[in-house]
Amino acid sequence: MTQKPFTLFFSAGESSGDQHAANMFLELKTHRPDIKGIGMGSAKMAQAGIDIRFDSSGIAVIGVVEVIKHYREIRRALTAMQQLLLAERPDLLVCVDYKEFNFKLARFAKQNGIKVLFYVSPQVWAWRPGRVKKYGAAIDMMAVIFPFEVPYYEAEKVPVRYVGHPSVDKAHPQHSKEEDLRLFGLAKATPIVGILPGSRKNEIERMLPVMLAAAQQLQTEFPGIHFLLPQADSIPDNLLADQLRAIPLTISVIKQKPYDAIQCCDAIMTTSGTASLEIALLGIPMVIAYRLSPLTYWLGRLLVKIPYIGLPNIILGKPAIKELIQHEANAERLAEEITKILKDKPYRESMRQDLHRVKQQLGEGGGSKNMALLALEMLGG
Repeated sequence: MTQKPFTLFFSAGESSGDQHAANMFLELKTHRPDIKGIGMGSAKMAQAGIDIRFDSSGIAVIGVVEVIKHYREIRRALTAMQQLLLAERPDLLVCVDYKEFNFKLARFAKQNGIKVLFYVSPQVWAWRPGRVKKYGAAIDMMAVIFPFEVPYYEAEKVPVRYVGHPSVDKAHPQHSKEEDLRLFGLAKATPIVGILPGSRKNEIERMLPVMLAAAQQLQTEFPGIHFLLPQADSIPDNLLADQLRAIPLTISVIKQKPYDAIQCCDAIMTTSGTASLEIALLGIPMVIAYRLSPLTYWLGRLLVKIPYIGLPNIILGKPAIKELIQHEANAERLAEEITKILKDKPYRESMRQDLHRVKQQLGEGGGSKNMALLALEMLGG
């Protein structure tokens, strides 16, 4: 008697979640080639073979103001996903990040008898720890990507599994550093500084002008300096070109090879988020800079209970990496910190040692495989 293929319903609202879901599904297919995947996501999930019923690229926003602006589209997406869940009755709903939206979708699924696996915990350790109980009531399993998150759920008797951080498997260059220097036409003798302004449109608009202004100051301090800008897949060419055209700098925009570009750098200016963690895993000294809308920042100051925003600092529990937030995220402070990294060898080496500790704490990886096995365990197959 042939077994009915399992159907998994994925819900991912941002580019990182799209990638995580795609990797998980590809791993699932190696164990159960007949498994079906449907749901909300974008290009990476579609390439992996998931049937995309709602394209999430139009609702990949962050921050209170941005969510309010896109509220109608987000609400329409949630209604569509709820209706699809009832129509398809999948064997398992896999919510990938995109916390508030997926919490509502998970609660709806649970109320309608559909099992829920939530991948990437909301940051309960940073703000609103009371949400642990609420999530516990809406899900069947929480898959966390940081080992320190497990006790928060265990304390409330919510099923939890540490699966490893996806970036541990992902953040690997395709070539050696020497090969990349040749490939990108770079000289070892001159400083190479990375510019990572984010993967969302509003991040680029806020942070790229500041980073470019800092780069101009650094060019005066270090004649011959070269800048690398790894372009996120989610960012269209014209968004960068409009800003780069007016700046008299030597900047190489690198596509499709972010980790190769990162490993070539002596120092990096980056926004917070996953990028800072991937830079840490590659051991490159950095400064973290971020600006939010004033309202989002004000609300964050009221709600956030931890002193850092950079993932490397959160993992280490200390300010190993300089963080420049809001008004401090200006060209002068950015240039000053990059200059210190480039000129002060003991400071630079101390930072590298801290970054190595980040890598040690995150362990061996295998996140996608662990997620696939966890899903199969929940399916009973």
